[in-house]
Amino acid sequence: MASTTVKVQPEEVNFLRPLNIFRDLPQVADLIELCFSATMDEDGQSYLQQMRRAGRDNSFLRWANSAIEGASVPLSGLVWEEKGRIVGNVSLVVHNYQGRKIILIANVATHPDYRRRGIGRALTERAMLQARQKGARELWLQVRDDNPTAIKIYKNLGFVERARRTTYQTYPTPLHAPATDGVTVTKMKPQFWPLQYDWLCRAHPDELSWYWHWDWNRLGPGLQMLVHRLFVEYDIRQWAAIKNGKLLATISWLGTTRPTDLLWAATPPNGDAAGLRSALEAACRELANQRRLTIEHPAGEMVDAIQAAGFRPQRTLIWMCATS
Repeated sequence: MASTTVKVQPEEVNFLRPLNIFRDLPQVADLIELCFSATMDEDGQSYLQQMRRAGRDNSFLRWANSAIEGASVPLSGLVWEEKGRIVGNVSLVVHNYQGRKIILIANVATHPDYRRRGIGRALTERAMLQARQKGARELWLQVRDDNPTAIKIYKNLGFVERARRTTYQTYPTPLHAPATDGVTVTKMKPQFWPLQYDWLCRAHPDELSWYWHWDWNRLGPGLQMLVHRLFVEYDIRQWAAIKNGKLLATISWLGTTRPTDLLWAATPPNGDAAGLRSALEAACRELANQRRLTIEHPAGEMVDAIQAAGFRPQRTLIWMCATS
């Protein structure tokens, strides 16, 4: 794709400027919360708390100013400011993955009182230019599937849809008696690993691994992985749904420090809905004392099974990419 030519409008010279981490973070956090609070989950709230804490921590800000690309909170980006008030924002999050520099364009937000003036588009165009100046060959962003205006803008700027992912969430409490349909749920067994690995790779494509850093070998059997888990001290639990000796689905849980706990579902194409539902319900029962559970899965796949297990869709994100 040819690089987008950015035409600087007169008002951009006056209003569009780089993010100043020493004074802008609180206003940016307030703007993001205003624009996205209705659909923000616990991870999003945690992100805002980190941003506000960073804005109050002078020692962190001094360090981050010299190491912006390595900071846990996005500290590189652009804002649109009018009369001392930040009314627009875009963040650039740098990922270095397998020798590739990838930049995620995130937090594209415009204050409701300032919309329909092209501020979001201007910020995105300038962010694309800045990302390419930083040497990024791949530019990615996420947009909700129920935001057709933004989707159209991103397509016009050269972004192409690459994936759709739905996030489901529930409290880890079974809502009803578990389904059976002849399905039994057991702990994972080594002989299931080849199928499970293939299904995980299918459901969670390598194209997005720069963002999630999926390493499915951590779930695999063998003494080497057992020793690794002991030394790095992370907990794994896995469930396998079986019917007539045939593996139908697997669910994996890895303990993390996130506000919610992630479950990873693995099923074959056009898999058995009863198998996935049974495995999910078994996981919810065993993790009843854990935090809220989250599943991120390809949009449109196994929707009925996931919802029957007590999960509810939170959002569907379209992953879009532009290359140069």
